[in-house]
Amino acid sequence: MIEMLAHILVLAGLVISALLVFYFRDLMAAALASGFFSFLISLEFYILQAPDVAISQAGIGAGLTTAIFIIAIRGTQRYEEAGK
Repeated sequence: MIEMLAHILVLAGLVISALLVFYFRDLMAAALASGFFSFLISLEFYILQAPDVAISQAGIGAGLTTAIFIIAIRGTQRYEEAGK
């Protein structure tokens, strides 16, 4: 029962974080929401008993990719133009 509740909470968090990535106008906030999405995916892989995939997803998806996005955003404008 507890495992099913944790599974449902992670899946709900995945949907919410994916919607946040889509709706955020601030690129830094969208990159952080994307990192949170990747972390939740790695947690879901761990719940599904695939720890090797979870470790690689956490390291590359949540860690490295989010860091690269943040470095790239620092070199550009942070907010997307509203009129385009």
